[in-house]
Amino acid sequence: MLIVMRYMTTQDVDMSDFLDSNVVLYAFGDDDIKRRISSQLLAGYPTISTQVINECSHVMRRKLYWSPDKIAEELEVVLCLVRLQPVDIRHIRLAWKVAARYGFSHYDSVIVATALEAHCEHLFSEDLQHGQIIENRLRIINPF
Repeated sequence: MLIVMRYMTTQDVDMSDFLDSNVVLYAFGDDDIKRRISSQLLAGYPTISTQVINECSHVMRRKLYWSPDKIAEELEVVLCLVRLQPVDIRHIRLAWKVAARYGFSHYDSVIVATALEAHCEHLFSEDLQHGQIIENRLRIINPF
């Protein structure tokens, strides 16, 4: 079960952080260090996309063998901790450009495009190159 302590005022909210699905999933993992880091990032009211929710659902079902009810219960908690950015055709079109320019996979490009469109400054992911700056405004950070 995900447990995140959050005591914030609106002044504490920094909506410039975007979390990739791997970072969210570590909040449910067995690695104490990664779980702590992930939980701290979730406590900061980050942005995630509907794609992140879908990827987490897929991994929880296929690799963790969780029931649909358990997945829904845990991801409802996550949804209370984040700003949700729906993926739409704008993000897909931008993702095609991101993929062409940076060579990312389609799914990684959609994550990057959604973070850019949400005006995030940081994208926390362990799948992309740590320190890389996208479009002169989005920094990739591997928090682990």
